[in-house]
Amino acid sequence: MKLPRKLMLLGAGELGKEFVIAAQRLGNYVIAVDRYAHAPAMQVADASEVISMLSGDDLERVVAYHQPDFIVPEIEAIRTEKLLEFEARGITVIPTARATNYTMNRDRIRDLAHRELGLRTARYGYATTLEELVAISGAINFPQVVKPVMSSSGKGQSVVEGPQDVTKAWNYALAGSRGDSYKVIVEEFIRFDLEITLLTVRQWQGATLFCPPIGHRQERGDYQESWQPAALTAQQIAEAQAMARTVTDALGGAGVFGVEFFITADEVIFSELSPRPHDTGMVTLISQNLNEFELHLRAVLGLPIPQIELLGPAASAVILAEEAMDRVAFTGVAEALAQPGTDLRLFGKPVAHPLRRMGVALARGGDIAEARTKATQAAQKVQVVGV
Repeated sequence: MKLPRKLMLLGAGELGKEFVIAAQRLGNYVIAVDRYAHAPAMQVADASEVISMLSGDDLERVVAYHQPDFIVPEIEAIRTEKLLEFEARGITVIPTARATNYTMNRDRIRDLAHRELGLRTARYGYATTLEELVAISGAINFPQVVKPVMSSSGKGQSVVEGPQDVTKAWNYALAGSRGDSYKVIVEEFIRFDLEITLLTVRQWQGATLFCPPIGHRQERGDYQESWQPAALTAQQIAEAQAMARTVTDALGGAGVFGVEFFITADEVIFSELSPRPHDTGMVTLISQNLNEFELHLRAVLGLPIPQIELLGPAASAVILAEEAMDRVAFTGVAEALAQPGTDLRLFGKPVAHPLRRMGVALARGGDIAEARTKATQAAQKVQVVGV
């Protein structure tokens, strides 16, 4: 394949920003598209567009104008029917238009994994009204988890301890839903020992590759810290890889998939899948010879990936805003970077709101415990302040 290529990124957040940087290091041209101006990836892209990605007309306009070789979705809320049209015209959609259509909604990917492929998942059901949710919740033991079928970064997700919490969970799920979906999924609460992300690299030609498993901790359904490698047995890794290969082969295409699992003492349980680099995978910015964004780019462009090498125990910890701010700045950056083996990524989001992820601290250590401590301490030193 000749370079440069023209890539259109649909969704221009912090993950997209790192992908743009990886793409431009190999001389490619990137258009970053999002629903608001000055999004993180727009700040480093060659061109940008502000549209509603739920508008087929808006998508048609920007694709017709820029004529990209590749369309690379980074978020869930996209009018995916248009991606099928673009692919039919010869534009490569990553990983494929069909895969993107499947994975934009939790119900489709869960049904594919459980009903069609027979993977072990939590017991689950769907509801489109509060009355349906009440009925389904009664059929699944408490506690349980309720979340929108379309959302990101844990928005709208809550743990339901008993019948008295169902109405609150329904309202919270709708408030956190992205796009025009009013459907929620309710699933049994798995009492897991560990949650992991298995970054799975599917190539146009060649074997499916895997990064070492990434452990992560969540609050409010959103990741707070991640570390690599997660402490799994060889058997658990083999089971997770087999399931990840099964589901990504069913979806097809090329690129990085973030495949999430619950790990218990007895089982490896499929949880979710994102057909793109994963937020917990930001730890690879410091932990691997090729980070998840470079791996995604190479897979997209059909470039070789000779080796994925873990450089040592590493961790990430998020930097959150505490309140709403129209303009933001950061203090404590020098203090955070004073510790050897630490680094930061400040995303450049133009505004803040409570608990919005504004950056991430990265660290390497002699072992996972040391790496996690260093990353957490570095993140705590950085404060998001108003201007």
